[in-house]
Amino acid sequence: MHRAVQEAAEVAGIRKKVSPHTLRHSFATHLLEQDVDIRLIHVLLGPSRLETTALYTKVSTRAIQAVASPSTG
Repeated sequence: MHRAVQEAAEVAGIRKKVSPHTLRHSFATHLLEQDVDIRLIHVLLGPSRLETTALYTKVSTRAIQAVASPSTG
């Protein structure tokens, strides 16, 4: 599996270090960006603790910029 991921990255022109674990991070991040509930992501990824799932999810800059500041009254 590891070699297949590396070969696919090479074919795609990705120069960063990749592994099957990279796919796990990416999958979780894309789901989170699509507003999928983190508890559902937790079930899909299958780690034992919700905190572990939270580690896999990296919030994109685009998602951070999309957050509106709450109005003050």
